[in-house]
Amino acid sequence: MDRVRRGSSSLMVLHLVLTVLMIMGRSRSDAKLTKNFYAARCPNVELIVQQAVSTKFSQTFTTIPATLRLFFHDCFVEGCDASVMIASPNGDAEKDAPDNLSLAGDGFDTVIKAKQAVEAQCPGVVSCADILALTARDVVVLAGGPNFSVELGRRDGLTSQASRVAGNLPEPTAHLAELNSLFAKNNLTQLEMIALSGAHTLGFSHCSRFANRLYSFTPANPVDPSLDPTYAQQLMAECPQNVDPSIAVQMDPVTPTTFDNVYYQNLVNKKGLFTSDEVLFSDAESQPTVLDFANNPSSFSAAFVTAMIKLGRVGVKTGTAGEIRTDCTAFNS
Repeated sequence: MDRVRRGSSSLMVLHLVLTVLMIMGRSRSDAKLTKNFYAARCPNVELIVQQAVSTKFSQTFTTIPATLRLFFHDCFVEGCDASVMIASPNGDAEKDAPDNLSLAGDGFDTVIKAKQAVEAQCPGVVSCADILALTARDVVVLAGGPNFSVELGRRDGLTSQASRVAGNLPEPTAHLAELNSLFAKNNLTQLEMIALSGAHTLGFSHCSRFANRLYSFTPANPVDPSLDPTYAQQLMAECPQNVDPSIAVQMDPVTPTTFDNVYYQNLVNKKGLFTSDEVLFSDAESQPTVLDFANNPSSFSAAFVTAMIKLGRVGVKTGTAGEIRTDCTAFNS
């Protein structure tokens, strides 16, 4: 009888240990983001970040497109973990990859300034990944776009390598199947891909990113015939062959400083800057969504918010994974 009791007790202890281990594992890998994650430890975090972003915006409009693009590039490589923020003296961090060299410094500076402001009031509490997610929302609002609640609780990643970037970001020459495949890897649907592409209503692009559509599309048609001829001439005037590599043009030629649905109207009018833009309208599979967004700004806004929230969940580190950096540009020592 005593042996039976001892055996039963041992099984109960073993079950308890396994349960604890399961809970610990769940806190590491399955913890969920929440909207009130910092309610107890840094209740004013959103206001602090908003003020920092507004100050930066008052200095330069580039703050808006640069910060929004930075969020996209971060989440698509290693997940939304601020790995794109790391600076490496060897030039081999994520931000040093060829696809990231065009990221404007104002985006990085926005996050750094916001982090410094948060650290002054809540040291060691808020991750750079969460601050980047908040600043991305805030710049959309500053440009006249929709406001939405940002889920929080991300931790900062411990890996940032340039070699991991290639193939994980959409290329300007991509067609619909390529775009869908890339976004599907991040649990994003075609509808959400088209909605997130609406971020191209803001910002700039270097001429080299679309020069092939103006000068070397095909031997028979050097100029991409899917471009509106007048728009093509405008782009050629702004981006002559052998232009200074630093020259950039506005991605939305109509309302370049406003977050709106005009991007989709541009696609209908053959004024999409990249092949990856124009294909959204020229491909019959995606055209109905473009027409819907072009004609219904509220439909676009709702889809964009849903897509941004889902994007913010990609590859997040929560629980005990990763770390909370004190400096967004460097791993904790």
